Amino acid sequence: MTRRMRKKLALSKEKNKEIVGSNSENADDGCLRSSTICDLDWMALPDDTAIQLFSYLNYRDRASLSATCRTFRLLGSSPCLWDSLDLRYHKFDIAAAQSLSSRSKNLRKLRFLGAESADAIISLEARDLRVISGDFCRDITDATLSMIAARHEMLECLQLGPDVCEKITSFAIRVIALCCPKLKRLQISGVKEVTGEAINALAKHCRQLVEVAFMESNSVDELALGNLTSVQFLSLAGTKNLKWNSASCVWSKLPKLVGLDVSRTDITFSSVMRLFLSSQCLKVLVALHCPVFEAEVDNHMTYNHKGKILLTVFNDIFKAVGSLFVDITVNESNNLSYWRKVKSIDRSMDVIATWIEWIFSHFLLRIAENNPKELDAFWIKQGAALLLDLLQSSQEDVQERAANSIATFVVIDDENATVDSQRAEVVMQNGGIQLLLDLARSCREGLQSEAAKAIANLSVDSKVAKAVADIGGINILVGLARSVNRLVAEEAAGGLWNLSVGEEHKGAIAEAGGIKVLIDLIYKWHAGNDGERAAGALANLAADDSCSMEVAVAGGVHALVMLARSCKFEGVQEQAARALANLAAHGDNNNDNAAVRREAGALEALVQLTSSQHEGVRQEAAGALWNLSFDDKNREAIAAAGGITALVSLAQSCSNSSQSLQERAAGALWGLSVSEANSIAIGQEGGVAPLIVLACSDIADVHETAAGALWNLAFYPSNALRIVEGGGVPALIHLCSSSASKMARLMAALALAYVFDQRTEEFAPGGPSSEGTSKTMNLDEIKRVALKKIEAFVLSFSIPQNFAAAMVSSAPKALGQVAEAVRIPEAGHLRCSAAEIGRFVAMLRNPSSVLKACSAFALLQFTIPGGRHTLHHTSLLQNAGASRVLRAAAAATTAPIEAKVFAKIILRNLEHHHLEALN
Repeated sequence: MTRRMRKKLALSKEKNKEIVGSNSENADDGCLRSSTICDLDWMALPDDTAIQLFSYLNYRDRASLSATCRTFRLLGSSPCLWDSLDLRYHKFDIAAAQSLSSRSKNLRKLRFLGAESADAIISLEARDLRVISGDFCRDITDATLSMIAARHEMLECLQLGPDVCEKITSFAIRVIALCCPKLKRLQISGVKEVTGEAINALAKHCRQLVEVAFMESNSVDELALGNLTSVQFLSLAGTKNLKWNSASCVWSKLPKLVGLDVSRTDITFSSVMRLFLSSQCLKVLVALHCPVFEAEVDNHMTYNHKGKILLTVFNDIFKAVGSLFVDITVNESNNLSYWRKVKSIDRSMDVIATWIEWIFSHFLLRIAENNPKELDAFWIKQGAALLLDLLQSSQEDVQERAANSIATFVVIDDENATVDSQRAEVVMQNGGIQLLLDLARSCREGLQSEAAKAIANLSVDSKVAKAVADIGGINILVGLARSVNRLVAEEAAGGLWNLSVGEEHKGAIAEAGGIKVLIDLIYKWHAGNDGERAAGALANLAADDSCSMEVAVAGGVHALVMLARSCKFEGVQEQAARALANLAAHGDNNNDNAAVRREAGALEALVQLTSSQHEGVRQEAAGALWNLSFDDKNREAIAAAGGITALVSLAQSCSNSSQSLQERAAGALWGLSVSEANSIAIGQEGGVAPLIVLACSDIADVHETAAGALWNLAFYPSNALRIVEGGGVPALIHLCSSSASKMARLMAALALAYVFDQRTEEFAPGGPSSEGTSKTMNLDEIKRVALKKIEAFVLSFSIPQNFAAAMVSSAPKALGQVAEAVRIPEAGHLRCSAAEIGRFVAMLRNPSSVLKACSAFALLQFTIPGGRHTLHHTSLLQNAGASRVLRAAAAATTAPIEAKVFAKIILRNLEHHHLEALN
C-alpha cells in the first residue's frame, strides 16, 4: 500500500503513555520564530512578556522551563498560566496529577482523554474547576464520574463525548446534580438511559442549568425534561425511542427554551410544527437528517417563521442562520464569511451562534463517520462549506471537530486509501487547504493534529496534493513531524506519506528535510505501530533514485531493518519491507541494493517475513528479496539465510492469494534461480511444481514471472525432468501460444527449447516394458507439439517481404527493418550467463530447424543495441567464438530463412559493439 488515511482517532493505551510536548518552533500563530529566538535576551524580557511566552507552552514545557532558573520558576508559577490545561496529548495519570497539584489550585478549565486521565483528575488539587471536558470516555464509570463531581462543587460545565459513554448511567447524573449546584452546561453522549429521576434531580438542584445535551441515548424521559425550566438550549441528537407527541407538547412549554436540537431522530412532521409554532421563546429548531420528518415535509417549506428558524438538510442553512440576526435582502448563501459577519452585527445573539456552531460540529462529525448515502448531495451543496466555516470558529473544540470531519467525510474506503475526489476538491476550491494549513501552524496541539490528519486524507487526491505542496504544506508537515508530541508527529508523517506518492513531491519533501525527520521518527518510536506512516513515506521516497540514496546516507537502511526485525505490528513490517524493496530496486544506479545486504540481519529478517500471517507483509518481503536477487552476492546470501526454502514454501501456499503475492513469490524464485546452485536447490526443495501452477494463471504478470523462473530452472537436466514429470510442458506450450505477454511467450519458448534441445530418451524411463515405451511415445508427441508451438511463436514476428529483402541484402536498412519488427523491448532486461549463451550458440548447430531459429531469435533479442545487458551478452558471444557459428548459420542452405536472417543481424550487432569498444 502506497498511502494511508485516518478517518477517526482511536484511543491507544500505548500512545497515551507517552509524555510529549509541543512544537513551538514551527508555529506561526503568535509563536516565536527561530530567527527571533536567537536575538533575544530572555532574562531582560518584561515579566508580562515572559508570562505571555510561557502561555504558548504545554504544561510539561512550562515546568521544564521553570526549572532552569529562579526567575523563570517564579514566572512559571504565575496563576494565570495554570488556569487552563489541555492534557489530551500527554500522559496524565495519578503520578502526573500529584506532581501538578501544587500548580493546579487556580485551575479553572481542564480537557482530558480517556479513563486513566479521568481517574487522575481526582488527585488534582483543583477544587475551583469550572469546566471539565473529556474525550474517549467509553470506559469511564459511574464511580469515577461521581468522584469528579464530588470533588469539584464549583463545576459549571461538564462535557463528555462525542463518543458514547456506555458505562455511565443515571446514577452518576444524579450525583452530578447533588454535588454541582452551579452547573450551567451538561453535555454527555451515549448514556443508555436517562431516567426521570436523574433529570428531576438536575431540575431541583441545578437551578442555573442553561444547556443540556443527552445525545446518542437509547432512552430519555421526555416528560421529565419539561421540568428543566431554566434550560435555554437542549439537544437530543441521535437519541432513540422518544414519544414525540408528548415530548413536543411538554417541551413547547419550556419557558426559556431558545434552541432545540432533534437531529438524527425519528421526529415527525407534526411534532416539528408543534414545537416550531407553539414554543414562545424558541428561536432555533435543528432537525438535520431526520428521515421520518423529511419524508413528510415539503422541501420548499419556509425556514423562517416569526423570528424562528428551522434548520434542515434541504434548506439553505447559511441563509437561514443569517436571517436569525438580520433581515436578508440579498442571497448570501454562498459566502462562507457571511455567517460570522452577521454575528458581529448583533453581539447579543452570540450565545445562540456559539450553540449553533457546537451543534453543527457534532452533527457533521457524526454523519461523516456514518456517511449515509442519502446525504451525498448535501456534502457538495453545503456540508463542505459548513465545515470550512466552522474551521474559523472561535471555539477550539468546534475547530477540531470540523477538521476531524473533513478528514473523515472525504474517505470512501480507508483500507484501500480511497477518497471522494469531488468532496476533496470542493474543500480545495473553497479555500479549505489554506484554512487547514493555518490551523496546522497553530500553537495548540489538538488543532495541529486534527488539521494534519485532514490534510493527509485530502492529499490522497492528486489535485489537492498539488495544492498543498504549492502553498507550502510540505514544509509545514515536515515541521510538525519534528514535534515531540507523538500524535502530532504521526499525523504529519501520514500527510508526508500521502504526498510522497506523487513523483513531483518527492524532491520537495527531501529538500525540506523530510527524509531525516522520518528516519528520526522510526528511531524514536520503533517499538509500537507508529512507525508505519514514517516507513510508508520512506518507502514511497525510496522509489525515487536520488531520494533513495539520501535515505541510505541518512541511516534509513538501518532504521528500516530495525523495524523489519523487531517490530511485531504487521502494518509496520509491511511498510518497512516495501521500503527495503524500493531501495533494492536501484541496483544499477546506486549502491542501495548492496547497502541492504550489508546491514546485519536484513536478509534474515526479510526471509522470516515471507512466513508472516499477513499477506501484505509476505508480499512486500518477497518483493524485496526479488529486487535484492538481481545482485550476484545477494543471491547467495539470501540462499544462505534460508531464502530458497522460505520462498518455495511461499510459492506452494500462494495459489489462492493475491496477484501481487503470486507474482513476487515467482519473481523472487526467478531471481534466485539465476545461480546454478540456487536453481538446483529450488528444484530439490520442490519449487518446480508450484511454479508450474503459477504458470497456469490467467494473469499475465503472474505467469510471466513463473515462466521466467521455469526458463532458468529448465537449463539444468534434473529440473527439466521435473518440469516434464510435473506436467509443466503442456503449461509452457499453452503460454507459448496463448499468452498476451510477448515476454511470457518468449520465456516459455526458451524453456521448452531447453527441455527438448537434447535427446528425449534422457527423460524416458529405462527398461523394455510397454509402459516405458508408451511414455516415450507420449513424450515424442509432446515434443512434436512443443516444437510446433515454438516455431509458430517465432513465425508470429515474421514479415515475409522484410525477410526476403534481408536475404538478398545485408544493408543496414533491410536488416534494421527485421530487427525492429521482432524486437521485444522487455527482453533487453534479461541477463544470461556464459553457460546459457554457450547453450544458445550450440543450439545453432542443432539438427532441428525450429531450435536453430529459436536460438537465433533469442540471441538477437539479447544483442539488440540499447538493451540493458547488450554489452554483457556481446562480450560473452565473442568470448565463445560465436561469430564463426553465426556465419555458418547465415550461410547454411538447410537452415530456415528466419535463422539465417537473425544470424546476419546478430553478426551486425557484434560488429557494431566491437566498433564502439574500439572507439
